[in-house]
Amino acid sequence: MTAKTTAFDAISALLGSRFTQSQSDRDIHGRSESHFAPMPPDAVAYPRSTEEVSAIAKICSGAGIPLIGWGTGTSLEGHALAPRGGVTVDFSQMDKVLDVAPEDMVASVQPGVTREALNTELRATGLFFPVDPGANASLGGMAATRASGTTAVRYGTMKTNVLGLEVVLADGRVIRTGTRAPKSSTGYDLTSLFIGSEGTLGLITELTVKLHGQPEAMRAAVCAFDNMEGAVNAVIATIQSGIPMARIEFVDSASAAYFNKSSGGDWPDAPHLMLEFHGSESGVAEQAARFGEIAEDFGAQGFRWAEKTEDRNALWAMRHNAYRAALTAYPGRRPITTDICVPISKLAEAVEETAEEIAASGIPGPIVGHVGDGNFHALLLPLEGDAQEWERAQALAANMAERALRLGGTVSGEHGIGMGKMKYMAREHGEGWAVMGAIKAALDPEGVMNPGKLLAGN
Repeated sequence: MTAKTTAFDAISALLGSRFTQSQSDRDIHGRSESHFAPMPPDAVAYPRSTEEVSAIAKICSGAGIPLIGWGTGTSLEGHALAPRGGVTVDFSQMDKVLDVAPEDMVASVQPGVTREALNTELRATGLFFPVDPGANASLGGMAATRASGTTAVRYGTMKTNVLGLEVVLADGRVIRTGTRAPKSSTGYDLTSLFIGSEGTLGLITELTVKLHGQPEAMRAAVCAFDNMEGAVNAVIATIQSGIPMARIEFVDSASAAYFNKSSGGDWPDAPHLMLEFHGSESGVAEQAARFGEIAEDFGAQGFRWAEKTEDRNALWAMRHNAYRAALTAYPGRRPITTDICVPISKLAEAVEETAEEIAASGIPGPIVGHVGDGNFHALLLPLEGDAQEWERAQALAANMAERALRLGGTVSGEHGIGMGKMKYMAREHGEGWAVMGAIKAALDPEGVMNPGKLLAGN
């Protein structure tokens, strides 16, 4: 009997039917929304408690079996694939909101709770959790990838909205990081260490997250611009003027056309900004007026305002569905998602150079972005099975990453590294990447935690 067989027998005895080696379960957990080929695990575990996760980690670590955390499977850089087999730990049955403390404006949740489920739970409190990556992702997965999204320009990313964690380490030890206090000055910041670690250091089994008060008023708008330069420069001027935008998103003319086709809209064939203001009634009115003046200076036209909840939700659903709308518009193409972030002063240069290069390539590549914090994406769409187009698309993605580094930015503003961007880590972090490797070796000496992701040789 092999060590793996013995280990799997032990996990099966622990979980019963919640441990499976069925082909269907393995296939589901071997796929992602990235361009990587399917890489299924050898088995899937569905724990219901931290104690069960700890026991699974002890068993797998002792047998040298990889452990891969799984939230909802929405990551875009192959984070939850299993290139070396192993056990995928699916947290969908650890989906409870454990505690809400309105007076402290915090909540404690299990990792399988999705952001939409948490906000549904919070409706009666007057509070909400703001981080919105678009997909209804799990909070554990969002923490593991340091997710952000449309509201990060106002409310911050997962890094700023997680106060503490419970984490199961590779050897099964359970640690707690952080507290419910608003701040701390005691020791290393272990919470931040695990946020964005992509499951390579441990499995998150509980989160304490910050909550925010529901604003008195919210107002959304969309406006078109004569050209991409005007739209991006309007964003830069808005941010530099200090207007506290809740969201400010860019979509190019191709994306506007997809929105029209998928949602029956009548947006002009032009680049657009989508924005939202939060605050008091008077504050929102003032912010909207100030933005309108700036936008008009850069050629904005045709403002459309949305104040009713259903109208605002429809607007942001359209933005969140940009990926699907583009795929529908170009059937038979294999998407490559990109994700760079640059200093706000370099945003126009980065977007314009990227757009020019995509246009010259002949490959569809709509551009959208959370440009209020310098983060944007191109969805590159080479023909499935066309080796030359695939090569050109990969070169475009590489050039975007190189451009971000040249301009003082990062190769990933929110999607993370996963399997796709490890080759840029040494250049972005220098000797800091070696320090990351040393931390990995100290916490996971057998290399069982999500191997093949984030760190070379892991």
